[in-house]
Amino acid sequence: MRRTIKTVIACAVLALAGCGSKTALDEYYTQVVTLPNGKEIRAEVMTDRTDMMRGMMFRDSLAPDRGMLFIHDRPDRHTYWMYQVRIPLDIVWMDGNRRIVEISANTPPCKSQASKCPQYGGKEMSQYVLELAGSVAAQHGLRLGDRLAF
Repeated sequence: MRRTIKTVIACAVLALAGCGSKTALDEYYTQVVTLPNGKEIRAEVMTDRTDMMRGMMFRDSLAPDRGMLFIHDRPDRHTYWMYQVRIPLDIVWMDGNRRIVEISANTPPCKSQASKCPQYGGKEMSQYVLELAGSVAAQHGLRLGDRLAF
């Protein structure tokens, strides 16, 4: 029975891979986030604690139409840091209604020891956090109180 389940899973993975479309797999792990001006950002969704801790670490770039959406179990004063992140990011905190409550624009990478990296955010209660490439929030006019759709 166990071998049959493994075979079925392997066939499903191969079928998806055989579609010849990276987009199909890419869309499976992402969510479209619509900004107030109608611009759509395709964001990787992070819900697992380990994935959330890794976040944008070790990445060399982030396209302006891409992002990373962190979905926390419950509202809290969530802080973020830039340890091992290689590029500036805009970090956008949202409450349970997806309204922006904090923005850290062009948050710089932290190239020092982990213990010396500053923390950002956490001043307001939030449940969702969207990371964008540096300056993207300003380019699209994101402001406190704006509501994002996803």
